[in-house]
Amino acid sequence: MENFITADKDVLTIPGYNTLTDSEKELLGKYSNKVTYKGGDVIIKQDTRTSHIMYIKNGLVKVFKEGRNDKVINLKIALPGSYIGLLSVFGDELYQYNASSIQNTEMIFIDISVFREIINHNGAFAAHLLKMISEEGLFMLDKLMNLYHKQLSGRIADVLLFFSEKIFNSPGFELPLTRRELAEFAGTTKESFIRTLTEFRNDNIIKLERKRVDIISMDILKTLSRLG
Repeated sequence: MENFITADKDVLTIPGYNTLTDSEKELLGKYSNKVTYKGGDVIIKQDTRTSHIMYIKNGLVKVFKEGRNDKVINLKIALPGSYIGLLSVFGDELYQYNASSIQNTEMIFIDISVFREIINHNGAFAAHLLKMISEEGLFMLDKLMNLYHKQLSGRIADVLLFFSEKIFNSPGFELPLTRRELAEFAGTTKESFIRTLTEFRNDNIIKLERKRVDIISMDILKTLSRLG
């Protein structure tokens, strides 16, 4: 963690801000802080007390859950404009997952009691958040279905397309995670992930050099994703 300062101006960017009253905006600014992280820093720890809602202003955040025997399930990569901890607003007094920064990241921390107070008194803001929670739930359901029903090539195609289309907006990019972390997102082992990437390279679907990936045939990759 590098910095911790008040975030009066930074809350202007949070989703649903335009639905707030002047007094709610003032309250939100008063009880918010901006925190900066380096890549790999822990943002929240699973099973610790839910104290804040976090909004990603800049950067990327890995959200993952730890289970028995050090098993890890990577739930998602959260992008700028996303909340972290939204499911815990009324769900639980403890965070149900971990979050760590993938790269240098700016987060807005909002006191959860203030956040709940605004939700209770502002229906438009609450509706905006409900939409975001619904979208997050649908994303998790889709991810779960893909993990159970898609073959390995389809799941790894999904990972590559996510980075290409959702994060970098480019057919060429550097993977920001380790091979093990990427394998966890695809629901497979590190060895199987590397083997499939190598097969994609040998079939001229991608060009691969260390962490650098260049998608040669987007059509084939999308077909693998669609057919699973």
